[in-house]
Amino acid sequence: MKPLLLSLGLPAALLLAACAPLTERVILLPASGEGALTGAVSVKTAKGEIVLAEPYAQADVISGVPYRLQSSAQAVQQAYGELLAMAPPRPRRFVLNFELGGDRLTRDSEPILEQLRAALAATPAADLVIVGHTDRVGSVDSNDRLSLQRAQAVRERLIAAGTAPERISVAGRGEREPLVPTDDEVAEPRNRRVEIKLR
Repeated sequence: MKPLLLSLGLPAALLLAACAPLTERVILLPASGEGALTGAVSVKTAKGEIVLAEPYAQADVISGVPYRLQSSAQAVQQAYGELLAMAPPRPRRFVLNFELGGDRLTRDSEPILEQLRAALAATPAADLVIVGHTDRVGSVDSNDRLSLQRAQAVRERLIAAGTAPERISVAGRGEREPLVPTDDEVAEPRNRRVEIKLR
């Protein structure tokens, strides 16, 4: 334990506790993918709490006390590379946008749909989760229906291209999860979308 503590630059208080057992270690890994944000995690015990919010921030719990540390990509790979290699791949995310008021894709979204089809062909055992969204134009009820209609329209196009229906699940979230927050009745094109996770 002592060499690991020294190599990660632990404070002197931890060096004194080096003989005590390390009961937990939490390292916040960075998010991956375009536009992905690293989240945060709280490590809380009866003797203290630490919030990790930066990539490779680390908390070691020794004798019930959480200590804040900073790891690195290299240290994580060296210590946990084999474990990370066994993790399933992260879901791939695709976003398709729609014309105002209907389930017709924008011209810019057609190539993204082709990328999705290619990804499906390369991962035949993958499942798809398709979630439809709307902007805030119209009533909540009509936007709930429209968001589901958009998700189902994408599903039907994928089935027509050869994707097995049982691999696809759909949901509609209406206007509740905007990509760009707006006031009511604002027509925001980026909110008229379907988000697809390929996993």
